[in-house]
Amino acid sequence: MASEWSKVRIEDIAEKIAMGPFGSNIKVETFVDDGIPVISGAHLHGARVEDGNFNFITEDHAERLKNSNVFRGDIIFTHAGNIGQVAYIPHNSQYERYVISQRQFYLRCKTDIADPAFITYFFHSDEGQHKLLANASQTGVPSIARPSSYLKTIELLLPPLTEQRAIAHILGTLDDKIELNRRQNETLEAMARSLFKAWFVDFEPVRAKMEGRWQRGQSLPGLPAHLYDLFPDRLVESELGEIPEGWETKRVSDYLSLAYGKSLPAGKRQKGIYPVYGSGGLVGFHNEAMINGPTAIVGRKGTVGSLYWEDRPCFPIDTVFYVQPKVPLSFCYYLLESLPLRDMNTDAAVPGLNRENVYRLEVAAPPRELVSHFAETTSRFRESIAAISKSTEALSQLRDTLLPKLISGELRVPDVERIVGGLAQ
Repeated sequence: MASEWSKVRIEDIAEKIAMGPFGSNIKVETFVDDGIPVISGAHLHGARVEDGNFNFITEDHAERLKNSNVFRGDIIFTHAGNIGQVAYIPHNSQYERYVISQRQFYLRCKTDIADPAFITYFFHSDEGQHKLLANASQTGVPSIARPSSYLKTIELLLPPLTEQRAIAHILGTLDDKIELNRRQNETLEAMARSLFKAWFVDFEPVRAKMEGRWQRGQSLPGLPAHLYDLFPDRLVESELGEIPEGWETKRVSDYLSLAYGKSLPAGKRQKGIYPVYGSGGLVGFHNEAMINGPTAIVGRKGTVGSLYWEDRPCFPIDTVFYVQPKVPLSFCYYLLESLPLRDMNTDAAVPGLNRENVYRLEVAAPPRELVSHFAETTSRFRESIAAISKSTEALSQLRDTLLPKLISGELRVPDVERIVGGLAQ
């Protein structure tokens, strides 16, 4: 440990620590279309407050809650409910001013001695989480007792400010790359989803032909010219409404079947590399896979109709189905995504998704050749998504390995910069 690091209490580096408002001070009926954004737990998933969908209150309302106003550099904590969340408002945040919700409190650092990003990363380390939650109760709604006064007593080792910033920069660089990867994958997913919708739901190429917007030898956005003859130039009435002329109507069962996952309680999972999926998504790992990837997983109990793609061998548990495709899997995946599965919670005794009801759903059936072309196109998207996901996993593991070593001083900045400089390009 470097001799220049000093042990401090949070109260030594705090300019201000304050609680969020009472619940009665922010209600649904006080929200407006524009104004001062209200930070909730949904914005605290990483080390930085995530801008996105906010509820707003008026500026006058925010003024009345002035003690709960937060600004760039402030660190937000959740003290009830999803305790352990910690994020700071970055310098490039969408808004300059926010209001925290009633389940939160915040720390404003003395920035001449403490870097908010470094302090946030400390609370993301195992040591920081342990200290933060040592005064928590798990009875009823999880909560931290006397959160603001307790926070003041927490101790940590603090390096000089320049080293704090360097450490935060290294970890932030990794987080930036992880976030960029996430956005790239979101874009690729949206492209594949839009392509399916345009071809097989909205029948955009058929409408373009009908309206004279697409001529032989031309390309439409997302549609190569060589597919021209696979789309008719008329829509005709069917039991589903208008569908392309010559297309049939088929049931979902013509394209896929849904197989049950297998029970695997958390207590029986062994440490391993194979993802375990429940209806809420990834719930852990196991030392054995039940099926090979890629596969599509559908929520059966709990989060009914949720949908996940997994490239790796994995273990779907008994709250989900996994897809057994009769045509290319990518077509099945986006077909299921286009259906109202989340609204099909029909079992009265035990709420869940009845697969026979899914099988009976009817859809417009494109020519098999067109299905193959779609699968070929989206396979390139899926390959890119898989490669980016693999990169993200490696970056996340690196960040999680470096975090405790940097925060404790076990690893020094120059050594780590050489490692990260190569991997985070």
